[in-house]
Amino acid sequence: MKNRLVRSNNRFIAGVCGGIAQWLGWDPTMVRVLYLLLSIISAGFPGALVYIILWAIMPENGYNTN
Repeated sequence: MKNRLVRSNNRFIAGVCGGIAQWLGWDPTMVRVLYLLLSIISAGFPGALVYIILWAIMPENGYNTN
C-alpha cells in the first residue's frame, strides 16, 4: 500500500509533524525541530497558519495498516 499523508498517532500537538515524518520516512523529532526553525525564520505567523491549515485538511490516521 502506498504511504499516505495522514496525521500521526505520534503526537505532540495534533500529529501534523509526526504525519509528515512518517510520510517522508524521517524522525518525528527532526521534522518538529525543522518546522519550528522554519516558523521562527519566517516570523512565526506563517508557520502557525500553515500548521492550522494542515491540521484541518490532513485526515486522521484511522485506517488499518494490517
